Amino acid sequence: MFSGSYEADDVTFLLKVIDMPFVSIDEKERLIQSGARHYSEMIHRESPPSSRYLALFHDACLRNNRRFASDLIRLARRISDTVAGNITIVSLARAGTPVGVLLTRMLREYLGRKVHHYSISIIRDRGIDEAALRHILHVERCPVESFVFVDGWTGKGVIAAELRDAVRRFNASMHTDLPLSLHVVADLSGTAGTAVTGDDYLIPSSILNAVVSGLVSRSILNEEYCGPGDYHGCLFYKEYAEFDMSRAFVDMVLNEVESLPPELWSSPYSILSPEEQRDLRARSQCFMDQMASQYHTSSLHHIKPGIGEATRVLLRRVPHSVFVRDRTDDDVAHLIHLAAEKQVPVIEDDRLPYRAAALIRSLE
Repeated sequence: MFSGSYEADDVTFLLKVIDMPFVSIDEKERLIQSGARHYSEMIHRESPPSSRYLALFHDACLRNNRRFASDLIRLARRISDTVAGNITIVSLARAGTPVGVLLTRMLREYLGRKVHHYSISIIRDRGIDEAALRHILHVERCPVESFVFVDGWTGKGVIAAELRDAVRRFNASMHTDLPLSLHVVADLSGTAGTAVTGDDYLIPSSILNAVVSGLVSRSILNEEYCGPGDYHGCLFYKEYAEFDMSRAFVDMVLNEVESLPPELWSSPYSILSPEEQRDLRARSQCFMDQMASQYHTSSLHHIKPGIGEATRVLLRRVPHSVFVRDRTDDDVAHLIHLAAEKQVPVIEDDRLPYRAAALIRSLE
């Protein structure tokens, strides 16, 4: 248990800090696509952001932090309205971590709620960290009705589905009744339990990796380093402390919260309705079907809709192409920059249902 580079009251990471060899992105991709290794068993070394890339991050903050702050107010109010007692924010490391930190601060400081925030691992096809859930329930003694699972956004809904299935299995084995739904800011796929918007807009924290998430890597599940009963693993990039924007980003967003009209905390607010989420699911399925047919992809996991997911592809995987609705859109400027660095084609298509998307290159 540790707080990364955040303040101790902001978050407790229930992750095991490990030290393991790095693999290159190309080698990782080869091992994933050959079926030799699961993606969670390996990790490549992240690079600190360049001055140009940090400038793009700050530009994104100037453009979008005010909207992000307003959306977080609505999400915080929804959580406060639906959880009666103490609140246990369980963010999904690591894209959910900055959102969890901000919601924790806002629930405490603006709504007077008692909140604990834990950030834990969930891995596609491997489930949620059950050791972390047991710790929160039985060591920290947080009641099941206090749990609120939090992430930043949905892409095509894989993690939302993984959460439902994994928590359902946990409940069956532990005779508990943890909630199955995910709370997010932007629900592109209509698969979250609670979401503020279905818009594909640039959440600024999605641009960066560890340096906006407490210097913590994405989670790792490798039996050589994580034994039975251990938490899922992570690396702690303390050597990147000079580049760390984790606390600064929280402060920037909270400054926007402070500047917003006070009535946002008391006037009627909206979240996505079931009908809106149904339409988002239909849009997502249509997009996935069209992409799979047009590009003859053998795996739907290679199709990544939305700005956040496209960013991850360019930072972590071997891209085939990046798709944007409008090259001049400031919210995709960082994607254009990364694509140019990696010599990845950028395809402009004004019919794209999202601001951006990406396709992972098939090595077959």
